[in-house]
Amino acid sequence: MMEMAIHSLVIAGLIASALMVFYFRDLLAATLAAGFFSFLISVEFYILQAPDVAISQAAIGAGLTTAIFIIAIRATARYEGEHP
Repeated sequence: MMEMAIHSLVIAGLIASALMVFYFRDLLAATLAAGFFSFLISVEFYILQAPDVAISQAAIGAGLTTAIFIIAIRATARYEGEHP
């Protein structure tokens, strides 16, 4: 019962963060929401008894990819539709 509640909370967080990524016009905010999405995916992998996949997802998906996107946003326009 408790496991089902945790899965439901993680899934709700995944849906919410995916919608935030889609609707944010600020690219930095969208990138942070995508990083949070990746973190929640790694939590779900850990709950599903796959800690090796969870660690890889957290390191690469939530950490490295988010950092690369933030560096790229610093070199370009922060808001969608804005010209540098």
